[in-house]
Amino acid sequence: MKKVKGIILAGGHGSRLYPLTYAVSKQLLPVYDKPMIYYPLSVLMESGIKDILIISTESDLPKFKRLLKDGSKLGINIKYETQKKPRGIAESFVIAESFLGDSDMCLILGDNIFYSQNISYYLKKGINNLKNQYSSIFSAEVDNPQDFGVIELDKYNKVVRISEKPKIAKTNLAVVGLYFYTNDVIKISKKLKPSKRNELEITDINNIFLSQDKLKIIRFQKDTSWIDTGTYDSLLKASSFFCHLENKTGLKYACIEEIALRLKYISKENFLEIAESMNKSNYGKYLFKILNFESK
Repeated sequence: MKKVKGIILAGGHGSRLYPLTYAVSKQLLPVYDKPMIYYPLSVLMESGIKDILIISTESDLPKFKRLLKDGSKLGINIKYETQKKPRGIAESFVIAESFLGDSDMCLILGDNIFYSQNISYYLKKGINNLKNQYSSIFSAEVDNPQDFGVIELDKYNKVVRISEKPKIAKTNLAVVGLYFYTNDVIKISKKLKPSKRNELEITDINNIFLSQDKLKIIRFQKDTSWIDTGTYDSLLKASSFFCHLENKTGLKYACIEEIALRLKYISKENFLEIAESMNKSNYGKYLFKILNFESK
């Protein structure tokens, strides 16, 4: 199987969140006690992906570099590329061409948050499909499918096409911001023509793979929560959700340092060094608790 690399698209202007995002990237805003980008980064790490590219604007990239540096503290490798203008999700693969080489990939949108106790189960499906040369997209039932790419089914529940933000949605199955693609997505992306929105549409890529019978749909069940944090309400909803969840269970979600330790990407000594750098925060105190538990 080819190596799988990860991409986090954290570009755009975040205009739906003005004035919050005038001076800071949306993906650096807090979701409860951690920056938003920790959540998509944790998904890539849980997938076993260690080589990751963050794509953002020229003005925001230095802030991501300050936060995550080269990823070595987490035992991973993080690179950075600029998206000069928001020309669509599919442009990610053109920008990432030299980073990807001949690798397959997982793309996750920097403002999409997924929670499931079974998240590894779904991610393994995506990885396994790549082993068999199939790309995968993920879907979830939503109340407002017209705001997303919508999966259309025939009378036998077979996927026939994906429509981008249709005025009248034929199902309530939305395509969410997590994609596993075989390497040929790069060639496909380079041949795409801009849409009426002057963007390279990810939906066009999905329909091409679908027409080639090379696309699998992985449907999130009700054990999974998906939040697209593009509005004030959804941002607050995400923070409230994780505040309640973490206070109830005593466990943190998307704690990238804990994931790195569990996956043995870093040593306990490395983990302790990170914990000590945040020892005055509750987040840092949680890391110390993890270390004490690991030592027993």
